[in-house]
Amino acid sequence: MTQQILTLILAAGALAASPLAAQAPAASRGTLYIVGGGPQPAALVQEFVDLAGGRGKARIVVFAMASAVGERSGEAKAADLRALGAEARNVWITREQALTDSVARLLDGVTGIWFGGGDQNRLADVLRGTPTERAIHSRYAAGAVIGGTSAGAAVMSAVMITGSERMPGGARPDTTLDWVTIARDNTVTADGFSLMDNAVIDQHFVRRKRHNRLISLVLERAPHLGAGIDESTALIVRPDGVWQVRGASVVVIYDARQATLTPRGQALGASGMQVHVLPAGSTFDPRTGTAVLGVPPR
Repeated sequence: MTQQILTLILAAGALAASPLAAQAPAASRGTLYIVGGGPQPAALVQEFVDLAGGRGKARIVVFAMASAVGERSGEAKAADLRALGAEARNVWITREQALTDSVARLLDGVTGIWFGGGDQNRLADVLRGTPTERAIHSRYAAGAVIGGTSAGAAVMSAVMITGSERMPGGARPDTTLDWVTIARDNTVTADGFSLMDNAVIDQHFVRRKRHNRLISLVLERAPHLGAGIDESTALIVRPDGVWQVRGASVVVIYDARQATLTPRGQALGASGMQVHVLPAGSTFDPRTGTAVLGVPPR
């Protein structure tokens, strides 16, 4: 284990015993703050810190292992959070370290956790099924805010889009084309962190034209609900379960839970699927399927 990790473990023990650790919000569960990638407006970063407790109270851990340069980018993110008054640290770990209880205890008392961008498979491979992932869930259950961007958004859902497809070009194979079909068994998935188990998350959504892959996945498998979050935009899952939209663009929701779907063995299709295009200020209640258009907060 590196000297950096050992130092963080010792520091975590001291912080857990501090009065600041006792100020973590009490709630049945916390908030998810899911950003679709791209530049993050200052207002989104500030809101994440505020949800974590605000200046002088927020205690945030950054996991940036999704990126090959995450040790550096994670520290830059932690520095941005510290500039807003949070106590923030970049925790760069291997899977072997994530499997240890001592590293899991680094999360004791934190009020916010942030997953950086890059390759969601890399991040999931480090944390999935480890004591550290269980500690993340424990902090969420205790009221912490869990956020992430790009790859850090994709890992949030139980069904995680890996970014790979099985049949580029579909019936007319063409490896120069990405996601040009709506088809079964094309979108490759893996297990995410299941912080959000009632929908599938996609990111960079409008800007990178990822409609086909999310529509395909929503139609062919449960939970038949998907949220495509565009860049510079956040989908916030409140403790009461209602979704809110913040930022510069939109969240596109595909809801096929009440749709009539073609049976397996036939071409993938549906009737009665609902689509919502929600700009900032809008809300969606996944329990009722009700979307309300709103205006951005001032």
